[in-house]
Amino acid sequence: MANLFRRIYDWLLRLFWATEMDITMIGSIPTVGFNMKRVQKGHVTLKCWDLGGQPRFRSMWERYCRGVNAIVFIVDSADKEALPVAGEELKLLLEKPALEGIPLLVLGNKSDLPNKLSVDELIEALDLKSVSHREVSCYGISAKEETNLDAVLQWLIARASK
Repeated sequence: MANLFRRIYDWLLRLFWATEMDITMIGSIPTVGFNMKRVQKGHVTLKCWDLGGQPRFRSMWERYCRGVNAIVFIVDSADKEALPVAGEELKLLLEKPALEGIPLLVLGNKSDLPNKLSVDELIEALDLKSVSHREVSCYGISAKEETNLDAVLQWLIARASK
């Protein structure tokens, strides 16, 4: 009998509280092609599509961004010379009608380096204030030092129910 209650409890938990969301991560991460990863945080499963930022993969970005809960655009906050191209590519992506309204999270990686841009400088360099028809957030992170990664997960989880 206890096993039956446990199964019903687990079923109700999945039905009402467990959420799966799709995330597309685009950026300067050295990804060859694309990878899919699942990340579990509490009752939320994040299905993350990790797309390469190299020119030959950019034509695929829109396809993997359609219907997702959030777009995560990752840049190297210490590579100031690459930001104009990144900003232009982001602008082109966000102009796609199929992607209108999808929340955007911009992450400036390598925030642990002394020559990195601040969040305000990233917002300006990528012209994020001009982005409309969607929620936009920007965080500085360090994948190496694991700085701000929990805040990023919380941001994503908060959008799981939207």
